[in-house]
Amino acid sequence: MAASSTDGASGEKPKFTNKLIHEKSPYLLQHAHNPVNWYPWGQEAIDKAKEEKKLIFLSVGYSTCHWCHVMERESFENEEIANILNDNFICIKLDREERPDIDRVYMIFIMATSGCGGWPMNLFLTSDLKPVQGGTYYPPEDRWGFKGFKTIIQEIAEHWRTNPQRLLSIGDRVIDHIEKASKLSRNSSAVPGEVTWLKCVEKYMSMYEPDFGGFGTSPKFPQVPAFNFLFHFYARDKNDSKGKQCLDMVLHSLTKMAKGGIHDHISSGFARYSTDGHWHLPHFEKMLYDQAQLVSTYSDAYLATKDEYFADVVHDIIKYVNRDLRHEYGGYYSAEDADSYPYYGAPEKFEGAFYVWEFKELKSLLNDKKIGSHSYLDIFCDYYNVDESGNIPIEYSHKGELQNKNVFIIYGTEEEAIEKFGLTKEQFKEVINECKEILFKYQQSRPRPHLDTKILCSWNGLMIAGLAHAGQCLEEKKYVEDAINTAKFIKKYLYDSETGTLIHSSYKADDGSIVHGDEPIMGLLDDYAFLIRGLIDLHEASLDQQWLQWARELQAKQDELFWDHDVGGYFTCCETDKTVVVRLKEDQDCAEPAGNSVACQNLLRLAAHADKTPAPEGGDKERDMAKKILQAFAKRMQDAPNALPEMISALMLYNDSPTQVLISGRSSDPRTLELVRVVRSRLLPGRVLAVTDPANESPAVLSRIRAAGDAPAAYVCRRYACSLPVTDVKQLEDLLDEPVKRGTNNNNY
Repeated sequence: MAASSTDGASGEKPKFTNKLIHEKSPYLLQHAHNPVNWYPWGQEAIDKAKEEKKLIFLSVGYSTCHWCHVMERESFENEEIANILNDNFICIKLDREERPDIDRVYMIFIMATSGCGGWPMNLFLTSDLKPVQGGTYYPPEDRWGFKGFKTIIQEIAEHWRTNPQRLLSIGDRVIDHIEKASKLSRNSSAVPGEVTWLKCVEKYMSMYEPDFGGFGTSPKFPQVPAFNFLFHFYARDKNDSKGKQCLDMVLHSLTKMAKGGIHDHISSGFARYSTDGHWHLPHFEKMLYDQAQLVSTYSDAYLATKDEYFADVVHDIIKYVNRDLRHEYGGYYSAEDADSYPYYGAPEKFEGAFYVWEFKELKSLLNDKKIGSHSYLDIFCDYYNVDESGNIPIEYSHKGELQNKNVFIIYGTEEEAIEKFGLTKEQFKEVINECKEILFKYQQSRPRPHLDTKILCSWNGLMIAGLAHAGQCLEEKKYVEDAINTAKFIKKYLYDSETGTLIHSSYKADDGSIVHGDEPIMGLLDDYAFLIRGLIDLHEASLDQQWLQWARELQAKQDELFWDHDVGGYFTCCETDKTVVVRLKEDQDCAEPAGNSVACQNLLRLAAHADKTPAPEGGDKERDMAKKILQAFAKRMQDAPNALPEMISALMLYNDSPTQVLISGRSSDPRTLELVRVVRSRLLPGRVLAVTDPANESPAVLSRIRAAGDAPAAYVCRRYACSLPVTDVKQLEDLLDEPVKRGTNNNNY
């Protein structure tokens, strides 16, 4: 059994303490007092499995995962089950957010053998880390005709005792299969063409759900890479009928999401996904990567429509992350939990307890306020579809019992509510906003969900990109300043200036300081790719060359650590970590885009910023590397285009070449700033903006342009041909609004 120790935080003596007590990950610390003899991922546990000739039981999850909490409560806190695990296995707990590279290898196995994936993920490995069996959530006992966790671990232990060779051979076959399935090859020198992105468009049109938006039925996730691709396709030619259909699909989806329960109408921000097809009942955890990407996507929706509704959503998300997820030094925490206590002193946590409402609560808070003959309660409940008996069933009991609670959702429109209650638009907004303020203040008196104070380089890179993009689109300097502070945080706490390498994660200590584990986790591909994207966006938002220069330095380091010189493309992790049994290349844009998809776009943008044009002799290194990525993933894009929408967006960018807008003029001149504003007000995916000021050193991309007399001038360059300089705002608007010319660019040297 695990040893016991004193809990210094509460003064009470917990019955059990295991080796996770020395870790920094909030998820691992959650399990530090389980009766299971948990080890963290590392050589000590692996060596012990070899020494004792035992299988490894690996359990993977993250601190804000609802079903991870359920399985911990049911199985990992169960002393009988813990005894079986401790006697027969070496048990390892892994935070998937700390090691997404390891998580991905074993998730491929789980999905291939069970047909589904998710967390918690539980596997049995040989001592050389090859999986032999696994699944996701298991109930503790046999139930509904399915084996429970206790039965499964007993059977696996018996198989290992009686026929270990059979399990070893399974592990060998599994790894061989994963290696073969993940291997890419560059069979052709051709980069896929227009047929690939048209096929992707058709795929999303066939998957689109027209009533509430999104793709498929339920559960529904905010598929930001898909939205980005469809926005890009529309922006190539805004007069194209198919492009307009793509725009309509995205805008309708984003509107329904923002009106749905997945959007927290009181505390702001978005939950991870909706369990139903209406975006009504969310899985309540809030992840930083969702907030960061949705900031960019709703900003694009604003650019495409100039509808303030989408701008309001952007402001709402940023309000949430800056209020609830930001460290005082500038970095952003990872997530908030789905589960919390319904009241102080409650014996158990429940999913959504912080976020759901009972009618009697709303009545006590809102019923006394009136406007005309109507109470605020009536107006608010009508608009947000509140029902006296609750509007959605929620499992508010660990015995599986359902209770009806209210999760706010908007089905109608403001105009309908205004007409129904005889209010002006201003009166209606005043009522709704005051109700929200009252409910927010009351909600803060509830026990807050657990906050995962792990700070990840990759997700903070996405947040930099979101803030920088929103700052440009909405002309909000404060958002750009927030992005700058986050970049400075990463440079101070998640970057080794001596080696030029990134660190994957840092943690908030009890005293508020930033710390790392005893052996800091070195940066993975996503850390580099996502941060480089953020730095390029930050450069264009601030026009500060230091961020572009750092992006170039990080790109060189990324190439050194992860590039596959045989086939092309980037591996997820570097070669030196021998605990990763297969070095993968992520081939799917899921909740987060794949590192190769983002890297491909980064390379094309960096090449454009350096003013590098295609050369038959391969003089353009960045563009040639982007081409090799597209060749390596060509078959995947052609066979399953909706698996890689972010990479197909990179494919369109490669085909068209980035739109370069080069402006010559003093940054203090209002005429220069007006030209810059015009560029930032347009939906131009992958565009490059550079400004030369005679008072400062000019970016490389501006080396071939000259000012048009005393007036600031703008050049619009597409397909390596630049327009004549324009000094008039209207002329620049007309140039930027021209569709990208059809046809295939001469890119396949």
